[in-house]
Amino acid sequence: MINKETIQRIMDTARIEEVVGEFVSLKKRGANYIGCCPFHNEKTPSFYVSPSKGIFKCFGCGKSGNVVGFLMEHEHYSYPEALRYLAQKYNIEIEEEQMTEEQKERQTERDGLFHVSEFAQKYFADLLYNDEMGKAIGLSYFHQRGLSDEIIKTFGLGYCLDEWSNFTNHARKNGYSDQALEKTGLTIFKEGGKCFDRFRGRVMFPIYSISGRVLGFSGRILSKDKSSAKYVNSPDSDIYNKSNILYGIYQARNAITRENKCYLVEGNIDVISMHQSGVCNTVASCGTSLTIEQIRIIKRYTPNVTVLYDGDAAGIKAAIRAFDLLFKEGMHVRVVLFPDGDDPDSYAQKYGSTQLQEYLRNNEENFVKFKTQVLLDSVQNDPIRKTEVLKEITNTIALVPDVLERQEYIAQTAFKLRMSEQVLAMEVTKSMAANAQAEFKAEARREQQNSSTPTGTAPVPPPLEPGPEDYENQPITPPIVAPRQVLANENTAEYQERQIVKLLLTYGAKRLMTKYINEDNEEVEMMIPLANIVVEDIMADDLKFDNPTYQQIFDDFSNAVANEDPLPDANHFATHSDNMVRNTALSLMIEPYTISKHWLEKKNIAVPTIETHLYADMDESILSFKLKKVEQRLEENAYNMRETKNEDDMIILISERSQLLEMRQAIGIKLRRVESCKSKS
Repeated sequence: MINKETIQRIMDTARIEEVVGEFVSLKKRGANYIGCCPFHNEKTPSFYVSPSKGIFKCFGCGKSGNVVGFLMEHEHYSYPEALRYLAQKYNIEIEEEQMTEEQKERQTERDGLFHVSEFAQKYFADLLYNDEMGKAIGLSYFHQRGLSDEIIKTFGLGYCLDEWSNFTNHARKNGYSDQALEKTGLTIFKEGGKCFDRFRGRVMFPIYSISGRVLGFSGRILSKDKSSAKYVNSPDSDIYNKSNILYGIYQARNAITRENKCYLVEGNIDVISMHQSGVCNTVASCGTSLTIEQIRIIKRYTPNVTVLYDGDAAGIKAAIRAFDLLFKEGMHVRVVLFPDGDDPDSYAQKYGSTQLQEYLRNNEENFVKFKTQVLLDSVQNDPIRKTEVLKEITNTIALVPDVLERQEYIAQTAFKLRMSEQVLAMEVTKSMAANAQAEFKAEARREQQNSSTPTGTAPVPPPLEPGPEDYENQPITPPIVAPRQVLANENTAEYQERQIVKLLLTYGAKRLMTKYINEDNEEVEMMIPLANIVVEDIMADDLKFDNPTYQQIFDDFSNAVANEDPLPDANHFATHSDNMVRNTALSLMIEPYTISKHWLEKKNIAVPTIETHLYADMDESILSFKLKKVEQRLEENAYNMRETKNEDDMIILISERSQLLEMRQAIGIKLRRVESCKSKS
């Protein structure tokens, strides 16, 4: 268990922009940071991080929370694991308790998979340096490949002994279950209880998550047994999906952001060799062809990708297959081909890091130009094949989403093919139309599939901020007879309620000078938090919010004021148990748009902010809310007068209407809206 004092120290020390910045490329915008959301695919950034409030909010998908919530959502950490991650990052000491066998058994299945994977990595790495066979076979292999001890340890490389169940027996002795060993793929179980280590006799490449957790392994065999696969990878599990992770992303993420470029290579050794040569912004796909999910991981850090593939025919084909996916996701793509027979690793071994980096700089070219040349070289003078090449190239250019970039590719390709830009542009347009039509048909099929589900329609997620349509069944209690159920939706106080809640969330703790009448009936001035003033004023008239989410936020403040507790802050709402309350509160606390200093510094124009007239804004918000409530009561009153048949009730309703009109007039005068508050004829 982690005590409250340590948790508070972690929360006080952790800087959300630093933590989130390890996973998302953030840019400063006013008081906040903005980037593309890591929780859904988007091309226009809508993911905001507020350092002052310690919270994040995506205005696209609605995800929100504090720094711990981000790690739990993004890295699938448990609450204690997220705290331990932050404690380690900021060098905060936590006294850990050694787990008993019983506690290990109580671990959730997912946690168990993480723990056994991390245990395996440490064991394999230890064998590499402290076991005779590990040193003679595994470490010797890595040294022969030119890898230094430093880079071996940076990537956590290891060795699995060439024995049937050495690792499995060791893991069992340390309390790890057969279920966890089987689900991670570290052990293969056969009928009759027999089992063996999946990676026996292989050098081990651990595969890390973006935050550095071990998800799985890739093992390379060192024997010349042709019946065994050269590489064996962990099977997909609850924690590892080879299509959703990139090899080396944990070690490369900071360099990718710093260089604003990612090098994409084919193999694990290529990645490690590039890092050792000083090209640390390098990753590879994990035993699979490049996927959209992997591209989107890169896109979090940079839109610029340079693909490095072998210069042989297979390498060229692999490069061409990858590029259409990259273009479709809006990436800026370049390519570097190595001389035939070389790859990034062998080139670095031959010529060293300096010449490797120079080769990368001098041989980089845009992919469309590269693809055009490769395809033209294959057709010679065959007009039919040249037409096929033209169609393939136009299909690629059609995938480029940026208009200016697409036009530049058209110009370059037309020159290369010795044809009219207009003709080529027309062909690209046809390809774009065909793509759009295909996407439209695919979307129609998806909608048809959704509509044919047993429930009739697919579930619709709630809106980012609740509106009146969410609460159609909320009852309204009238003075005499029940009004129509839909009455609140016809004259909602949504806007006024939202303004009051936003004031509480943003400036609730701000102290304002307020006049009070003390016990001696004397007028005195006191500095009172804005939240206290708002809560006391609204509760004095016993007013309620139509929107239940706004009412819950208001209740959190009113309870704090009544009990003289600290006012709810960003962390309170970031960890709120009600998802709607959390999303709504954090949406209102983070302001996507801020006033640029340019107006004041460059143009000498002072733009007033809400802080400069906070008391007036608070007063106007409360009065506007009260006015809307009076207007709602007037509509209820008018409806009841039309519906009632009882003379006594009519007399009460007429008296009530007179009082409501007087109240509306008084509030209108204070708001300087007298003309809009005249009695209806």
